[in-house]
Amino acid sequence: VQLVESGGGSVQAEGSLRLSCVTNGITYRGPCMGWFRQVPGKERERVATMDGDGRIDYMSNSVKGRFTITKDKDKNSLYLQMDNLKPSDTAMYYCAVRLNTGCPVLPVDFPYWGQGTQVTV
Repeated sequence: VQLVESGGGSVQAEGSLRLSCVTNGITYRGPCMGWFRQVPGKERERVATMDGDGRIDYMSNSVKGRFTITKDKDKNSLYLQMDNLKPSDTAMYYCAVRLNTGCPVLPVDFPYWGQGTQVTV
């Protein structure tokens, strides 16, 4: 299983970015997919996850109303539309997959990860 994120970059506060996660090698129909972020020296933080049925499983309070997670179920691709970005959103953003319909809470329970894409606000 391979995951490749893209769409990160530098943007001014209140700006927008759209992250994409393209996958390859997923044969499980309807995996849990999610976005996490990490700042150096801090733990990886769960941002948003979507279960295998396409329902939003989790959305961090810090991004509610500003970020939107969507999924192309046919392609097993994941997206994160980020609007009204704040300096506190600066982080490396990672896409993660677990081959189950339900989503776990902890990053350690996601076996597949992308290389990350940097977002700087």
